[in-house]
Amino acid sequence: MIDKKFLYAIVGASNNLEKYGYKVFKDFLDWWYKVIPINPKEQEILWQHVYPTLSSVDKKIDVVICVVPPNVTELVVDEVKKIWIKNIWMQPWSQNDISIQKCLDNWINCVHDACIMIERKNEKKFLCEKYKT
Repeated sequence: MIDKKFLYAIVGASNNLEKYGYKVFKDFLDWWYKVIPINPKEQEILWQHVYPTLSSVDKKIDVVICVVPPNVTELVVDEVKKIWIKNIWMQPWSQNDISIQKCLDNWINCVHDACIMIERKNEKKFLCEKYKT
């Protein structure tokens, strides 16, 4: 689920530098990924327009990254199902058994218990080592 061709939507993106919603969003921007912040309480984050919901985005989202509490992730999975997004990444502590089961029941690809920033760095490291001369 990590590919620069994908459009990512980060649910829980934040202007608060201490929150992972900010850290994940900034990390993806810094590495030139296509990313959209989602948060009904924000207008702009790092000079990017913030959408209040996934349904309000007028582009095809490839992967939703959840950086919200588990009970909110459950609602995000419902919205993902409704608008036919097929991939969701639940950052550590954002998932629960209900949200994971909802993904399984609805054929939504789900990654959980893994930090997307760490996995992105590991993948970049793997590719660099693979193509060393």
